[in-house]
Amino acid sequence: MTSNLIEGNQRTDRVTSLLSAIADVGRDSARGGYSRPVYSTAELDLRSWFIAEAIARGLDVETDRNGIMWAWWDTPSGDRSGAVVTGSHLDSVPGGGAFDGPLGVASALAAVDVLRAQGRQPDRALAIAVFPEEEGSRYGIACLGSRILTGAISLDKALALTDEDGNTFAEQSAAAGLDPRHMGPDPERLAQIGAFVELHVEQGRGLIDLGQAVAIGSSILGHGRWRLSFTGQGNHAGTTLMQDRRDPLVAAGALIGQIPSVARAHDGARATVGRLQPIPGGTNVIASRVDVWLDVRHPDDAVTAQVVAEISQRADELAREQGCAVSVREESLSPTVSFDAGLRRRLEVTLPDAPVLDTGAGHDAGILASHVPTAMLFVRNPTGVSHAHEEHVEDADAEIGAEALAAVLVSDLGLGPGS
Repeated sequence: MTSNLIEGNQRTDRVTSLLSAIADVGRDSARGGYSRPVYSTAELDLRSWFIAEAIARGLDVETDRNGIMWAWWDTPSGDRSGAVVTGSHLDSVPGGGAFDGPLGVASALAAVDVLRAQGRQPDRALAIAVFPEEEGSRYGIACLGSRILTGAISLDKALALTDEDGNTFAEQSAAAGLDPRHMGPDPERLAQIGAFVELHVEQGRGLIDLGQAVAIGSSILGHGRWRLSFTGQGNHAGTTLMQDRRDPLVAAGALIGQIPSVARAHDGARATVGRLQPIPGGTNVIASRVDVWLDVRHPDDAVTAQVVAEISQRADELAREQGCAVSVREESLSPTVSFDAGLRRRLEVTLPDAPVLDTGAGHDAGILASHVPTAMLFVRNPTGVSHAHEEHVEDADAEIGAEALAAVLVSDLGLGPGS
């Protein structure tokens, strides 16, 4: 694949140069890696960086009423119907890697450079889209921007979401210059999209084991997030005898220890607790409530539901043992998504050496898939680690990914030769 996409070394630093310009934005000295929650100073700085880079390329930039940024490379007629859209996101998980999200945005900008260098002129409009709150690290629901765009979440629910400091999504959106009264499903915008191709760092080991730099996505495993709230009796750590306690943290801890065995009993299932919040959270206080966030994924949605049901049952049993109670609330659920078969076949023709892989990670492309033809490209991560500072992409692979994206836009999606 490398020899087909990279000719000489004149194009070997486009993506690297773009990412180098934002390498210090949002660094997290405590966690390592990057913390770039949506509408934080770091994420807003990245949005400004993207706007400046898009304008420097002569693209027409707009931010829609849902906070999604669009950078348009228009046809001579200015017709934006049936547009080809690529892009990704700029926010991160706490202590995340440098490539999850920004690689797709930088690669889209680099692909425009490649196409311009080839003298291409779009026969269909091309847009780079940047979606807010893809990770869900601030408001708990992944792909929030694309969910609002498509109507996959009710606007009232989205606007009422709160972060750890009690700030609502409506308040933070307004602070970022949006009008929450005008947010919501946007069928007119969706109707403009003829196809969406998202490039992303691979979040796993598929390409390492296959010895390839770029893969084509086939599907996204079904996944969801649930909040389990254990409630007991808050009390003094020094004056409350052990036999008198109703400690929800003990029940929550026992459940967390059992979750791996539940998941392992279902081949291919993944279950994770990545966040736990005791309330009120004092070191000398028995918690009155403990919130546990559970992430469950499996290719078969019925298995996902079964895993959640089994974990919920164990949670109830363990809570009762401690004289506590537990409630389970679904916060988000995305069924298994298969990308558009016709679009994927066209990508396979353009990139014949690229393996076809599924992914256990959610993406905006998965939310858009029920509304427009979507596809994904993955770029090799030699560590196999993501959502952590060890996430990595070699410079050469990043450039190959951008060249692959440009090749897809040329061969399959209607970018013609320059006049």
